[in-house]
Amino acid sequence: MTTDHKNAHELQEIIIEGNTRAGKPFRPSDWVDRMCSTYATFGDDRKLKYSPYLKPRVVNGVRCLAVDLKLKVVNPEGYAQLMHFADENQLNVLDSSGNSIPVPH
Repeated sequence: MTTDHKNAHELQEIIIEGNTRAGKPFRPSDWVDRMCSTYATFGDDRKLKYSPYLKPRVVNGVRCLAVDLKLKVVNPEGYAQLMHFADENQLNVLDSSGNSIPVPH
């Protein structure tokens, strides 16, 4: 794998951390599950299926939401709402290397 390919891969996902920029845990504690449910759809089998673009994660013991940046293309409004949520609640946003970044728009 070349360095360019690796860097391109790293930019495909961001992590919205369950901590605020001030380092306090975000409440309600089930916010990740709520977000995943909001973007879920019912399949042909009538079962709820989570979006492939949102994944619950635990990073350093903190519940987080991994966001595949393809969401910006397939659901621009949904992506904008997620970024607004993160910004308004002053949630820490991380790149795939774990570095804090400004909320992307």
